[in-house]
Amino acid sequence: QVQVVESGGGLVQAGGSLRLSCTASGRISRIDAMSWYRQAPGERRELIARIDNVGNTNVANSVKGRFDISRDNAKNTVYLQMNSLKHEDTAVYYCYASGVYGGSIGGNYWGQGTQVTVSS
Repeated sequence: QVQVVESGGGLVQAGGSLRLSCTASGRISRIDAMSWYRQAPGERRELIARIDNVGNTNVANSVKGRFDISRDNAKNTVYLQMNSLKHEDTAVYYCYASGVYGGSIGGNYWGQGTQVTVSS
């Protein structure tokens, strides 16, 4: 049993900042990569940022320079620091843990999502 839980969402005014956290819990020995996705109403879920187990990162062009992804492997936790927020950043933000190993079989897990609302 693996659980992935996000926290840190909320309401913020345009230009403000939020820091999202995501922690995977359970019998986990390794997570190959953790990612942040977001989905606005009526839109497809899109990849925002990804970080692998050795710290390599990819950030979508739409948020590059404003958002930063980091991780703490010892805590099975990934963070998304969001700065200079815009109204168009409003969405449900999801954490995705891929290549999660607790024994010999790996799996992929989604969090439940956390709402980020930017006023304008």
